[in-house]
Amino acid sequence: MQPAEIERLIRIVVEEMAAVARPGAPARCPCHAVLYECCPDRLRGILDAGAERLGLHASGGSAGGVAAMIDHTLLKPDATRSDIETLCREAAQYEFASVCVNPTWVALCAKLLQGSRVTVCSVVGFPLGATTADTKHYETRRAIFDGAKEIDMVINVGALKSGDLRLVERDIEAVTAPCRDAGAVSKVIIEAALLTDEEKIAACTLAKAAGADFVKTSTGFGPGGATAHDVALMRRVVGEEMGVKAAGGVRDLESLKAMVAAGATRIGASAGVRIVQESRGQQPTGAAKGY
Repeated sequence: MQPAEIERLIRIVVEEMAAVARPGAPARCPCHAVLYECCPDRLRGILDAGAERLGLHASGGSAGGVAAMIDHTLLKPDATRSDIETLCREAAQYEFASVCVNPTWVALCAKLLQGSRVTVCSVVGFPLGATTADTKHYETRRAIFDGAKEIDMVINVGALKSGDLRLVERDIEAVTAPCRDAGAVSKVIIEAALLTDEEKIAACTLAKAAGADFVKTSTGFGPGGATAHDVALMRRVVGEEMGVKAAGGVRDLESLKAMVAAGATRIGASAGVRIVQESRGQQPTGAAKGY
């Protein structure tokens, strides 16, 4: 990056921090910590009718549209081939947006889901984000070669907390560049539970500058998962042109609604079957498999 670009990023971060902290900023509801006008309790009728996005993100939808928001996820280190096959069968049955799996399972999932509408998502630098940028670049290319159409990468959290914004942006670009070349979707996991609000703003700004398609709250392996507060903050920083993925701890329809009300456009969940069944008024039979 050129000095002018660094200065631009710093200016954006400062402006966003000031906007969040300024007196007279839009009030947040005490129950969900999202903007008052987006409170799920106030909007329950709209959500129950099937709305998937609200406010500036408004669009209608049916209960079946819930599945299309969910990355059906299984990232446990002890997941077996049988577990992954079940994940793919469920994904095809319920028409989730994708299955999200560790890199070793990408080729199998691509084969099992061939001909379906479900894509394969894999993770890079997961779950710590502490590998080097060139390693993440190779991981990305290999996952795409094996059949991944979406990549969820973890930022270098330590570099961000050290204030090394240039390194963090290079780290993100090492993944977003090969994704762009291959027409794959890139999602940047900021691991929000480890960050201050100022660091969350910086991470989202850097992801946007690096050309990512989404920012994502959590790996599911950190000290905390998605919160409505974090999703709302991330949405405000990245604006309308990027997606926001809420992941970690979204285990039922109620929590999904809160994330959507806050601005999430994609949900990462191991309880996807249960959530869709709830949205259809069915007795839930699906159990969370663990992230």
